[in-house]
Amino acid sequence: MASQENKDRATTAAQLTSDIVRLLRKMSGMTQEELGAQIGYTGSAISALETGAQPATEKMLDGLEKTIGCGMGILTTAKKYVRLDKYPTFFKDFARLEQQALTLLSFETFLVNGLFQTEEYARALIGGGYPPLPDHMVEELVEARMARKAIFDRDPMPLIELILEEAILRRPLGGWDIMRNQLKHLLECAERPNVTIQVLPLDRGLRGAHAGVRGPMKLVQTPDHRMMVYLEVQDTSNLLSEPAEVTRHFHRYAMIRAQALGPDESLGLIERLAGEL
Repeated sequence: MASQENKDRATTAAQLTSDIVRLLRKMSGMTQEELGAQIGYTGSAISALETGAQPATEKMLDGLEKTIGCGMGILTTAKKYVRLDKYPTFFKDFARLEQQALTLLSFETFLVNGLFQTEEYARALIGGGYPPLPDHMVEELVEARMARKAIFDRDPMPLIELILEEAILRRPLGGWDIMRNQLKHLLECAERPNVTIQVLPLDRGLRGAHAGVRGPMKLVQTPDHRMMVYLEVQDTSNLLSEPAEVTRHFHRYAMIRAQALGPDESLGLIERLAGEL
């Protein structure tokens, strides 16, 4: 049943990739079993890929590129389109922007930003949602989320800022061990020259209120230097590009940044909390 459901919901990119793999395999003169053996998969796994019953993972596409890609880079290129198709519909437009962004500024109120999540944290988050997802879909979404991290090492190097409400750091999503490792990962991310992490303390603002009470936001500068704002709530999203709206959110973000702890003080708090867990 799951295989048929996968076939029915297969995207154009997944279908095209399946057809390309099948054609390249036949051109190479290999059977599905022979090809699978060369890249560490069963013949059934290759069959599932070619029929659309199970979409290709990025690891599988890397192996196929080396084996039957003929040095053309076709399957390597297909990875970014297959990856985009794994994201929820409401996130796809922003995912494209994120991949090419010159600047990414994020304010989070409830969860660690996806770019900064460990695999275990992401799996606990995605797998613990409601309605629950099948295990294979959870793994696909986790893989897609981890692939987004390529932006950290991209050339040209983007400027990336993250402001977290302190409550996020104290919420043991997935359990205390997972949260401890997540906090340590934040500290590692902050060592990158293009990354800044700040914490908005629980007691910031007038009587507990602060500039970010309206919720999280992501601000992005595109390669052509346009500024945009991405808002997301309850599996719906809004991508703002109207200059007055964008300016209003940038001003709000600037105030949130001013109310947050400085970078060094923020990292000190994260390190202290990691030691307490």
